[in-house]
Amino acid sequence: MGFSKERKAPEHWTQIPFLPISFFKNQRVYASSEPAELQFLSSSTTGQGQSRHEVAKAEIYQKAFLSGFHHAWGTPEQWSMMALLPSYLEREGSSLVYMVEQLMEPAMEPKGFFLNDRGALLERVAVAEGRGLQTLLWGVSFALLQLADEYKGPALKHTQIIETGGMKGRGPELTRAELHQRLQAAFGPNPIASEYGMTEMLSQAYSKGNGLFECSPTLEIGIQDPSDPQSWLGPNRSGRLCIIDYANLYSCSFIATDDLGRLHPDGRFEVLGRMDQAEIRGCNQLAL
Repeated sequence: MGFSKERKAPEHWTQIPFLPISFFKNQRVYASSEPAELQFLSSSTTGQGQSRHEVAKAEIYQKAFLSGFHHAWGTPEQWSMMALLPSYLEREGSSLVYMVEQLMEPAMEPKGFFLNDRGALLERVAVAEGRGLQTLLWGVSFALLQLADEYKGPALKHTQIIETGGMKGRGPELTRAELHQRLQAAFGPNPIASEYGMTEMLSQAYSKGNGLFECSPTLEIGIQDPSDPQSWLGPNRSGRLCIIDYANLYSCSFIATDDLGRLHPDGRFEVLGRMDQAEIRGCNQLAL
């Protein structure tokens, strides 16, 4: 004789199972009968395959990243904007390139993307500095380090550097603090900012210094006990970084990343590094 058990609706997001982020590599995570308007692919630098994120409506992504940008930096129109993102420009399907292209369109001149011509980039930055323009320089970590090694000019007083990560396979891994110290020593005096985002997310978090990230209005963060996916950790304790991305309407809003993080009492968070493979496997098994 069979029986059924009534399912209770969750009363809080901590009662919802979080999808291991690896599912985006080997499963189709998509919940719409309509074809996707956008498709983003990860870089697959770890050799474990590419993540694929299908976005049903481009407008949702655009609204999410604009909301996050406004929250952190104001309007794109008030900035001159440049991007040094060689590893992203050299492949198809980068969500970061799509976002920066859209933000750059209404930005002030001078602006533009630069592949490997760092000299041309520095010339453009010098023009903006000479005009006293507020300037955002988006850059992947390894390319910013190369730029820093070549830079012999004066301190950039009006330029805000935003590093987007990206050292895998490009030299010795640095902590975020070490990276920022080297960049600030070369470019100074402004603290180095960071962007936290990924192929599987449509929302972003930004740090304006010290590696402390603040969520955009469509993003929330939880810290999960790596040994127990049903246990959530409070402030000042490190564990698996889990994201609640309310913009992921047609994929999955509840994602367990492979990053270690720590939540602060004021709601900001740190990214402490990557979880090791044993922690990732154990957490994935417990979640299923």
